[in-house]
Amino acid sequence: MVNFKLSSKHLFLDVYNDYLLYAKKKQKNQSFTGMKYKFDKHILPFFESMYLEDITSKTIIEWEDYILSKNFSNNQNKNLYYVLSGFLEYCRIFYDFDKKIISNIGCFKKKYEEDNHDFYNLEEFKRFIKCVDDEIYKQFFNLMFFTGVRPGEAMALKFKDLNNGYINISKTMNSHGKRDLGTPKTFSSNRSIKIDKVLERDLLALKKIYEKKYTFNCDLFIFGGIKPLAPSTINRRKLKACEKANIRPITLHQFRHSHATLLLQKGIMINEVSKRLGHSKTSTTLDVYSHTDLTQEKRVINTLNSLRFNFFTGMKYKFKSILKRLKSL
Repeated sequence: MVNFKLSSKHLFLDVYNDYLLYAKKKQKNQSFTGMKYKFDKHILPFFESMYLEDITSKTIIEWEDYILSKNFSNNQNKNLYYVLSGFLEYCRIFYDFDKKIISNIGCFKKKYEEDNHDFYNLEEFKRFIKCVDDEIYKQFFNLMFFTGVRPGEAMALKFKDLNNGYINISKTMNSHGKRDLGTPKTFSSNRSIKIDKVLERDLLALKKIYEKKYTFNCDLFIFGGIKPLAPSTINRRKLKACEKANIRPITLHQFRHSHATLLLQKGIMINEVSKRLGHSKTSTTLDVYSHTDLTQEKRVINTLNSLRFNFFTGMKYKFKSILKRLKSL
């Protein structure tokens, strides 16, 4: 039960436990689980023995220094700031906490980061996939590369979600703690994705593997059967294949990036790519997935060279024509 605006000091840990009861009713299960995981791991250890009333701007600065020492990405730092800020907003409402203490300090200052949007092109993916020695994991990576679904969306797929050349994305796998099913990241993430005929054939062929172990039914997970594959096991299989193929490893999410980059390089319209990825706005797709690589850079330079050459040739021809006319006067 929430203690509303009591005059005595409130232990941070006690307030946080009240906040969990409040947040669980307000947030989607996946969002709540992700928030709790981040809070328990990176916020609670710093604040748990403090009293809420003793937290000052200096405390927030010290916490930010504590987080910066862990050398997280800019994006992770920002996420942690907003998780703490959301909790303190709750404290403002129910405990008269002065939220200016954190808002005046502001979010973490961005640090320089090298581009981490790595991806496999088609030839690199072919090298990688040849070295995946288990058919279920092989088709998991094929699905990721050729559809661009999020890792959690792929893990949550069941055979009933595969119909007439489409996969239906209506759920995702919780990435923290237990492998629970939840709703997709956003409303626009609910979508049907057309898949190629080879992928459809290979996914349906997995049924034969499960028929040897279970009485087959369409409620089985495409990747795992009764239980979905574990992210840690998927990563171990990925690293093993990368080592065998002598290729750099990329993250599971970067297979999604590989799909988007492949389509954009092949001239697929941005709105179609955005729809496949489940983005609500094409600007999100452009901001996150489109970037310049050497192939695109060469195409730009070749185009400019051609334009400049044609312009120069045209000007040279006009100049000779003018000289010829002047000589004839």
